Amino acid sequence: MTTPARARNNRRRPPAAIRQAPEANRQPPRAATPPAPDRAAPPVTSFGDLPLHPALLTTLVGQGLSVPSPIQAAALPDAVAGRDVLGRARTGSGKTLAFGLALLTRLAGRRAQPRQPIALVLVPTRELAAQVTTALEPYARAVELRTCTVVGGLSLNRQAEVLRRGAEVVIATPGRLNDLVERGDCRLDKIMVSVLDEADQMADMGFLPQVSALLTRTDQSGQRMLFSATLDGEVDRLVRRFLTTPARHSVDPPAGAVTRMDHHVLHIEAADKTATTAQIGARDGRVIMFVGTKHRADRLARQLLASGVPAAALHGGKSQPQRTRTLEQFRSGAINALIATDLAARGIHIDDLDLVVNVDPPTDAKDYLHRGGRTARAGRAGTVVTLVLPDQHRDTTRLLATAGVAAQSFRVRPGDAELARITGARTPSGVPITPVVAKPQPTSGPAPGRRRRRR
Repeated sequence: MTTPARARNNRRRPPAAIRQAPEANRQPPRAATPPAPDRAAPPVTSFGDLPLHPALLTTLVGQGLSVPSPIQAAALPDAVAGRDVLGRARTGSGKTLAFGLALLTRLAGRRAQPRQPIALVLVPTRELAAQVTTALEPYARAVELRTCTVVGGLSLNRQAEVLRRGAEVVIATPGRLNDLVERGDCRLDKIMVSVLDEADQMADMGFLPQVSALLTRTDQSGQRMLFSATLDGEVDRLVRRFLTTPARHSVDPPAGAVTRMDHHVLHIEAADKTATTAQIGARDGRVIMFVGTKHRADRLARQLLASGVPAAALHGGKSQPQRTRTLEQFRSGAINALIATDLAARGIHIDDLDLVVNVDPPTDAKDYLHRGGRTARAGRAGTVVTLVLPDQHRDTTRLLATAGVAAQSFRVRPGDAELARITGARTPSGVPITPVVAKPQPTSGPAPGRRRRRR
């Protein structure tokens, strides 16, 4: 077992490949020894009980928030106090405000120099970066802190220009931030607070070497917070290397299962899969359908459109503007069925979504939990349905057992009353429809040239 002293030594000794990074890597250690990791501050019952910046408390009231979620109540006291924090909680549990309110309180009144942000939030996907930016924006504005979102798929030069003008808080995916650092458009040596959100997905996607290199460039005496649904394997090594005696908070059972979510396994024949999927897509209400590959997502979207169901695919093969437009259409109801791959599973946040369908069963228990995490958010109820073909029965049974999920099983065919009861399935119109195309926003359509010159 790694001792706290050894963990601090690890923090100050980056690997040889990046030991010659900028002089920020040679920052002095923390002046004081943090408290022991098992002496976390007690949770609170109201945002008003926390030493948050007054403007943030006012904004919380304006947003209709007064009672923190369990992870917020547990983690915020330590985070506001400046301690390293290690939090385990599923997506949709309120982690963004758990680190965001603390970060903004600690940085209020400070100003970043050009290219030198003072806070960093690392996330695995573009969608999650957009979600975090949207969630934090009203609070950052309240304390007059500037944010910058740094993700692939959008103009690198525009992001560099925002950083040159100065931004206190950078919300980034590792690859794009590394590009900007290598170009000299962003320095990390002034970072006072670093946050890793969805660390386990970053590990699954192979981002941890980049994450480690980026963290090594930050102020070694700064505060670090890491949030993850699981804390094993590579994530644990990251914790031991970069967090110093963190306050540990876990508000979910280890398997990550939720109590307000109903799980159903629907056994179908291969010949019935397309019709069954179309009937679910025609329900009165939105649905996210997960498939295994980008090709499958595009093909299923075309099949649903041909049957009269407004649908669109969301995956890593789409450009960022396409992905953003598709999500907005889904949120507005212009699209009824969103066909997504696992890449998008953690980055999608849709209010009041009550159904997720695994058209293709996932191959990993964590993927199952993260797919299902798109529903039953913020204490609401939701349903997760998995369509299972005869040759998938054994693997799906094992997967659910590993995920700690107890699911009800039914054998259904298109048009069955049981299918309608569980999913709200209806017969689609059968009238083919063309893909929904969003109209350009008035601010961007008429004068793109002027906007480019202004930036």
